[in-house]
Amino acid sequence: MAATGISGSAATGSPEYDHAAPTSFWALTLGTIGVVYGDIGTSPLYALKESLAAATGHAGAGALTREMVLGVVSLILWTLIIIVTIKYVVIVLRADNNGEGGTLSLVTLAQRALGHSTGITIILGMVGASLFYGDVIITPAISVLSAVEGLKLVTPAFEPYVVPLSLVILITLFAVQRFGTAGVAAFFGPITAFWFLVMALGGLMHIRDDLSILAAVNPAHGLRFLISHGTAGLLALGAVFLSVTGAEALYADMGHFGRAPIRTAWLGLVLPALALNYLGQGAMLLAHPEGLENPFFLLYPSWALLPMVILATVATIIASQAVITGAFSISEQAMNLGVLPRFRVLRTSETEKGQIYVPTINWLLLTAVILIVVLFESSSALAAAYGLAVTGDMVITSCLLFIVAWKFWRWSPAVVALVIAPFFVIELVFLGANALKIPHGGWFPLLVGTGLFILMRTWRKGTRLLAELAHRGRPPLSEFIRTAESSSVPRVPGTAIFLTGNAQDVPAALLHNLKHNKVLHDHNVILTVVTEEVPRRPDEGRVTTEKLSERFSRMTVRFGFMEHPNVPWALEAANFDLSNASFFLSRRALQASAQSGLPLWQDYIFIPLARSASDITDQFCIPEDQAVEVGSRITI
Repeated sequence: MAATGISGSAATGSPEYDHAAPTSFWALTLGTIGVVYGDIGTSPLYALKESLAAATGHAGAGALTREMVLGVVSLILWTLIIIVTIKYVVIVLRADNNGEGGTLSLVTLAQRALGHSTGITIILGMVGASLFYGDVIITPAISVLSAVEGLKLVTPAFEPYVVPLSLVILITLFAVQRFGTAGVAAFFGPITAFWFLVMALGGLMHIRDDLSILAAVNPAHGLRFLISHGTAGLLALGAVFLSVTGAEALYADMGHFGRAPIRTAWLGLVLPALALNYLGQGAMLLAHPEGLENPFFLLYPSWALLPMVILATVATIIASQAVITGAFSISEQAMNLGVLPRFRVLRTSETEKGQIYVPTINWLLLTAVILIVVLFESSSALAAAYGLAVTGDMVITSCLLFIVAWKFWRWSPAVVALVIAPFFVIELVFLGANALKIPHGGWFPLLVGTGLFILMRTWRKGTRLLAELAHRGRPPLSEFIRTAESSSVPRVPGTAIFLTGNAQDVPAALLHNLKHNKVLHDHNVILTVVTEEVPRRPDEGRVTTEKLSERFSRMTVRFGFMEHPNVPWALEAANFDLSNASFFLSRRALQASAQSGLPLWQDYIFIPLARSASDITDQFCIPEDQAVEVGSRITI
């Protein structure tokens, strides 16, 4: 059984995680503010500015009108209400897979509801995951750039240093990932909570600049703006979606904090603070249209500019940390799903299950982030690239949610259409609006998502073909066991454990060991590791054993898709003696061929990916001094 959920924290499958002290509701709520809402909490730095800049056609204030300000603020407020509050907080959080959320957890529920694995649900999951990575690349870049750009308001002399300083911050951020976030995680919540309070205060101080901004609560202003401004309105709508970037973290991080703390934090602090800040920015622009250059920082007096830039930078680092950590979790779970190669995964905390570090993913992300900072140079230029990946991911969520509500929750088709279809339509409109930005930077997340989807699709197809080729022509397991036990090959003391992906087939390492070494161990275990469609599996029943003959047995070790498969720990926990055991592993050398298997162009993708995958001893935590590798050559 394959796992199909990729969001949330990852457990290690080792005993030190089993007795973590329970966390209080309010501590979880505070943690939610720091981790879940870090991304959406930095959106006011650029969302309104870029939306109005798109409406006017430039970053100046010459064409700014009262109708534009009221319309765009109204669109932002109602986007927060409809997309985040109603869709995610009220509805999507109900779709939990044993407490876990995320795009591929939704895929799991959809497949469970349909009663089988369907190609379309898997493809939707891979597309959603691919688009998420595009968002992860852009979020740190645009967040840090928008914060550091506040220095230009302190003095224009800082302008040449915005990009270099942003790069230093980002490189430092990625460089310290290997130390883990456990040591600073306790500060995330309080700092981000303070950030939301300061944002609310800044907005509240300026609402009185023009109290007519309160009319933006009426959605008619947003609709009137869209109808009367044509293409400019659609361009502004695409930028409006910047206000809800990070909303997908509500569902993805449900396993970290739980449904109730996420809802409490949103309704009790985050939504009111965001609404007050956007209303304050709008009121200030109604009174002072020239402030469109950077309305967020202009909410604060000149003496507070530098402290606000520092606070904003810290907030954006926290927001970036959250999405980077999410990328590590998604990557590990995608590996468990079989849509990414196995890379090395390191645990950085003995008490926090979600604290993992994937070096390969970390440095690939840093390379991509540096590239787009150098390429786009400003948050305004990056805003054109932002939004497309997020809207695409949300459309996929709505599609999967439709299946879950209809088949899993057993809502009537009419109710499902009435509830889910409006979100789908609204998000399609946002997707179309963001598609207008493709020539101006929107091509970047599209390119990243397409490339990653091709990689995932190729890896999934290649691994399936490789498994088929590797097992072709092998004798049935029962026949092999009868032949082996009746043969006169020498017996050697000890236990040989042969890992295989198919418990019904003869492991390649067993065949080659008998063929070339011409020996058979006293005890032979055919071991299969299964990743189940649940986030975490209880220890009871984790290891099952079936005796096949006097010398052969078949063993299955099960892990949840949120767990790191620590095979020796699981065996020892089941009272299996490993002191005199050796693990026999298959090593395959792959050759490209245009005549069979994958198309040649996919061979040149799959083979390097296979070579880059981590060693199976790392994958299953097998001690190197107990591992024996047996190789073979396969043309694919």
